[in-house]
Amino acid sequence: MRKILFLLVLWAAPLSAAQVTEDPLERQMLDIAGKLRCAVCQNQPVSESNADLAKDMRAIIREQLQAGKSREQIIAYFVERYGDYILLKPPFDQAGALLWLAPPLLLIILGGSAYLFLRRRLQAPARDYPALSAEDQARVRAVRGQEKIYQTRRPE
Repeated sequence: MRKILFLLVLWAAPLSAAQVTEDPLERQMLDIAGKLRCAVCQNQPVSESNADLAKDMRAIIREQLQAGKSREQIIAYFVERYGDYILLKPPFDQAGALLWLAPPLLLIILGGSAYLFLRRRLQAPARDYPALSAEDQARVRAVRGQEKIYQTRRPE
């Protein structure tokens, strides 16, 4: 029984290895598709996406490879059609740098402003308020007396 199982494994191994080998054109297509972003499935490469648009993009890549176009020409075709968004690793540009640097810079500016404001506020001497007049003191006592009455009475 073990000999038969061993022979089956030996016989099946070359068949599975034959299925793994693939066309070099297919490998190039998957390599290029791995650098492009699927416009439908955000942040997923075209090589891994099952969306209809990704299938169409893979077919276009395959056709252009068969036509003899280079990797750079194919990528340039998609960038021209969809913009830099289609690239999984877009090139560095000034507008993108501003978008990445603006939030940390804003946070640093706001933090520095808050620090300066609080430092000045804590170092400033307390303001002297004018003393209450006799009339104001009488009103405060009257209001406090009413509050004591309300605090001692409890609704039943």
